[in-house]
Amino acid sequence: MSLLSEAVRAGASPQELERAELPGEYVAAYVQAQDAGMFDGVGDKDVRKSLRVGRVPMPELAPDEVLVAVMASAVNYNTVWSAMFEPIPTFRFLKQFAAQGGWAARHDLPYHVIGSDGAGVIVRVGSGVRRWRVGDHVVVSCVQPDDQEPATHHDGMLGAEQRIWGFETNFGGLADYAVVRASQLIPKPGHLSWEEAACNPLCAGTAYRMLVGERGARIKQGDVVLIWGAAGGLGAYAVQLVKNGGGIPVGVVSSPAKAEAARRLGCDVVIDRREIGLDDRTADDPRRVIEVGKKLGNAIRQKVGEDPHVVFEHVGRSTFAVSVFVVRRGGTVVTCGSSTGYQHGYDNRYLWMKLKRIIGSHAANLQEQWECNRLVSLGRIMPTLSEVYPLAEIGEAARSVQTNRHIGKVGVLCQASAPGQGITDPALRAQIGESRLNPFRDLPTT
Repeated sequence: MSLLSEAVRAGASPQELERAELPGEYVAAYVQAQDAGMFDGVGDKDVRKSLRVGRVPMPELAPDEVLVAVMASAVNYNTVWSAMFEPIPTFRFLKQFAAQGGWAARHDLPYHVIGSDGAGVIVRVGSGVRRWRVGDHVVVSCVQPDDQEPATHHDGMLGAEQRIWGFETNFGGLADYAVVRASQLIPKPGHLSWEEAACNPLCAGTAYRMLVGERGARIKQGDVVLIWGAAGGLGAYAVQLVKNGGGIPVGVVSSPAKAEAARRLGCDVVIDRREIGLDDRTADDPRRVIEVGKKLGNAIRQKVGEDPHVVFEHVGRSTFAVSVFVVRRGGTVVTCGSSTGYQHGYDNRYLWMKLKRIIGSHAANLQEQWECNRLVSLGRIMPTLSEVYPLAEIGEAARSVQTNRHIGKVGVLCQASAPGQGITDPALRAQIGESRLNPFRDLPTT
């Protein structure tokens, strides 16, 4: 362990952190360019075979960047995509970024340090950083906007050169150290441990933009919101946001354990997808889509008396046609991802003739991330952590997400030596209560 890492773990002062020598290498989880074809023609693209943990060189900081000693991170589905080299190897993203030249050229390497969540301590700041200091405790937004694009100043997500850190950039959060732009930083909620704080930004911020933000569905009191995967990384935050906003969350899940998880978060109605006959083949047959959609619509109406105003959609191909069918006349399907496939088919008559809307949404801009983090800091949004792995076991952690065995978010300890560290506001934590802060910890994950 380097002297800097020892100082971070010991809670050293900012002055001591600045004096500690920066190590030339650090431990990180990464994929290799030479492995990009390893799953060609393979049915089960087991990410445990492609994810590696080892030492990589420490990159130089650009003027607008900080170096964060990552105490904890988390697995997102883009970690799985990176490790499967789908839909394309992420090395394509790195080469495109590097083509800008200058500081971007650093990112084109034969290895890709992945990870788009993180919580930790700032240990170095670039010469152009003004608002952050060595020693600050932070969580990291996954979005790297380009502040020289006009669209960015309207909405950070509209800039064409906006990138997802650790997926479309190198030096991500599943590592002992991460290179982060100052425009990604958010204060860490003091009542949370490192791993609890790390699991929130990407999924909670994404759900916030989709449902609450002015460019999303803009849910209001009383809205019925159908949430696919209500016990998953995104869905578990969606349930909380709908409930907090006075809406009626209706969750679809895939197991009794996940049904219990959704209920603990406040889901008013929970439907097991097996009860409505939804499977991976549903999307291939338009008649089955209508059949499943009718069963789902009937189940929702029996419970709440009306069709959903909004569908929170991130599953993709296997559910999208049902989403378009089941949302009410004039309703909204808001979508941010496609874990079961990007090519969506649906009957357009149910969209145009019933005046429905589809809204595309992606991550969150920095203002939305700060607004969402405020809710976390106030104890209004709870972490959705269910499991915690050491960085050395990132393969198993990512496999749990790949095979949908997980509930909520899967955390990863990086420089933190054990769960439960990093809490600086124990009074608020006690006020909220451990059971509320950890609603999934005693649930089975299958």
